Amino acid sequence: MKQGLHPVYVETTVSCACGNVIQTRATKPDIKVEICSNCHPFFTGKHKLIDTEGRVERFLNKYKKK
Repeated sequence: MKQGLHPVYVETTVSCACGNVIQTRATKPDIKVEICSNCHPFFTGKHKLIDTEGRVERFLNKYKKK
């Protein structure tokens, strides 16, 4: 195999805007993100399904077992 083809992986610090810091390995030494798994609404359980046109209710009524 050719030498120097693969990137060098280094210890990386991933910093989130909420203050969470994660240590991992990547090709960049420092990574800054806006949202992580600690503050994302989907992972924290604060995610809400907004149904303004009644689509979910129509779907459930259409495919409800009879």
